[in-house]
Amino acid sequence: MTAFYLVAALLALIAVAWIAVPLVRSARAAQPRRAAANLAILKDQLAELEADLRAGTLSAEQYEQARLELERRVLEEVAQERETEVRGHPALGRVTAIAVALAVPLGAALLYAQLGNPAAIVQQAAEPPHEFTPEQIEQMVAQLAERMRANPEDPRGWAILGRTYYVMQRYQEAAEAYAELVKRIPPDADALADYADALAMAQGRSLAGKPMEILRQALAVDPDHWKSLAMAGTEAFERGDYRTAIGYWERLQKQVPADSEIGRQVAASLTEARQRAGLSQSAKAEQAAGASVSGTVRLAPEIAAKADPADTVFVYARPVDGTMMPLAIVRLQVKDLPATFTLDDTQAMTPGARLSQHARVELVARVSKTGSATVQSGDLVAAAREVKVGSSGLSLVIDTQVP
Repeated sequence: MTAFYLVAALLALIAVAWIAVPLVRSARAAQPRRAAANLAILKDQLAELEADLRAGTLSAEQYEQARLELERRVLEEVAQERETEVRGHPALGRVTAIAVALAVPLGAALLYAQLGNPAAIVQQAAEPPHEFTPEQIEQMVAQLAERMRANPEDPRGWAILGRTYYVMQRYQEAAEAYAELVKRIPPDADALADYADALAMAQGRSLAGKPMEILRQALAVDPDHWKSLAMAGTEAFERGDYRTAIGYWERLQKQVPADSEIGRQVAASLTEARQRAGLSQSAKAEQAAGASVSGTVRLAPEIAAKADPADTVFVYARPVDGTMMPLAIVRLQVKDLPATFTLDDTQAMTPGARLSQHARVELVARVSKTGSATVQSGDLVAAAREVKVGSSGLSLVIDTQVP
């Protein structure tokens, strides 16, 4: 077995152990078979690429492109798998918060650091097999960090470095890498949530302060981002603001199947939060009844050519006093129009500011080509209109372009 296989196997074991440890602590623990399989596939396919490079059937450039594409696919698959396999103690809000960090791609990240130079692979293949020590693995990570200092405009590298530091429990360095990442990409809820996660771990597993500020940014980008909702609920629960935790977790509950493990954990978390807040199920239902606005939103034919099917559509209610922060918001796409909508307390941007606290609100619909939560030139909008909370059958027509 070559040194390449040894380090690949070692990294696969590290990744599998990272998933397995928290899972075995749960009464319903399950083996991370798919994560291990993904890492095994990564190892095998990278070995094939290495062989093709040595045989001359792949150029160095072709090898590099194929390897990066392979890593991208495995990262996506493992991330999706983690979303369906998370286990934890729901009552403490760890439903999906800290455990959902994208830890598994450590193997891909370290291999990236080791294999970034194709010439080095050929040289290594000629060397006798040897064991890799923890110091050598640390050196590989340091090499990746050095590459990022030399090429700081590579967001993919910062993402991999952040995940690598996170799984190595070097949380402050992970947070610093994510900070560099979010500077270099458009607003992205996944990146912001990972940044908040790493920063929280760096400050003793506390989401208070800066991590929560970052989570609010993530939710402004994607109000339904499930990891951000989970962590925001955790932060509120841990400081005793159970009603706010309920608001976040009710929105999270809509994103997961009720009969899934995560769905059951969210339901259990909500039950405890409601008990601590002194809210019964009937009181919750009474509070929500009537505190909504609903209707349809459509794009005017004369302006339809200025929108693409994949453009983001925001429909939201805000206070009539001029405050710009939405009280409730839903996110659609142009291809969904015309569409029906319902705005209520479960879609609150900040659970402390709810639709049910207002008698009247201002209703807005906007098409954004960038997906930004703030109005930009070129956006398409429907004229804001004041409506009574509890109204239904409303109609919003998007017919104006922002200069």
